[in-house]
Amino acid sequence: MANKLIVSAAPHITSADSTSKIMGRVCIALLPTLIASVLIFGFQALLLTAVTVAACVVFEYAYCKLVGRDVTISDLSAVVTGLLLAMCLPAASPYWVPLLGGVFAIVVVKQFYGGLGKNFMNPALAGRMLLSTFPFLMTTWVDALDYLPVWGEMDAVTSPTPMAALHSGRLPELDMGQMLLGQHGGSIGEVSIFMLLLGGLYLIMRRVISPRIPAAFLGTVAVLTFLFPRDGTSLEWMTAQLCSGGLVLGAFFMATDYTTSPVTPRGQVLYGVGCGLLTVLLRYYGSYPDGVGWAILTMNCCVWLIDKVGKPGRYGVTKEMKAAAKAAKKAGKEG
Repeated sequence: MANKLIVSAAPHITSADSTSKIMGRVCIALLPTLIASVLIFGFQALLLTAVTVAACVVFEYAYCKLVGRDVTISDLSAVVTGLLLAMCLPAASPYWVPLLGGVFAIVVVKQFYGGLGKNFMNPALAGRMLLSTFPFLMTTWVDALDYLPVWGEMDAVTSPTPMAALHSGRLPELDMGQMLLGQHGGSIGEVSIFMLLLGGLYLIMRRVISPRIPAAFLGTVAVLTFLFPRDGTSLEWMTAQLCSGGLVLGAFFMATDYTTSPVTPRGQVLYGVGCGLLTVLLRYYGSYPDGVGWAILTMNCCVWLIDKVGKPGRYGVTKEMKAAAKAAKKAGKEG
């Protein structure tokens, strides 16, 4: 009996890495931030994360079963979506909030377009931005070490956040240590900048992500905020902007999503610069304090064009050869 040759879909790359291994490394990179969130906001943050992850996994499993598609929860992509979505939630969020965000992220943004690798927006970020349309959900911030009960009625505690101060044109009343360690109000996964940087460095060292997008993203925000400060010195304003809101979380964990970011090196730089430019514009002139989420989602929709612009030239083809080919083509049309 002759051996059968089975040709799978491109790309035809042999590698020891797999989707589950890559997603597992992202989970490991988020562990320091998760631990910090529990220390800062209490076990309410851990339970909220568990509910969000479980919701995303269950929704993916149920949808795949419902439509007769292969169940893909073993690739851990739904777990990563749940972790990232949880990192964007306030600690005081009711437990039905991650259910709403999870079903939108997994079913609408991911599965409706064919599953992993076919969505054009980051699912976790899309779920978070849907929830931001409910202002009462995403404006109730808990201060650091002001622990909420895991069960029972939660008092609505509104604590000032660095982004609220920056949006009003003034520097937050926090020192650098408090900004880096997350000793202030905010979403459970965006406040500890130090832990996010550790996770981002781990992803770069393990070659899960390229440093191009985070560097271009953060660099653009740094340059623009340094040149156009609104309070204090340029350095103080720039530092506060870099350490506030979801900027670091977005730069390392959201904007670098394989499916929704460019694949060409030049395109990755352009994409990062675009994310940074839109973030600053939205922070300065938008109605919502932090523009990171909307900036990344907007650039997600432009990835096809960015990759086209950033596509490298064919090896060995000079400018003169291109000009000659263009002239010949034009002459053929005129003839």
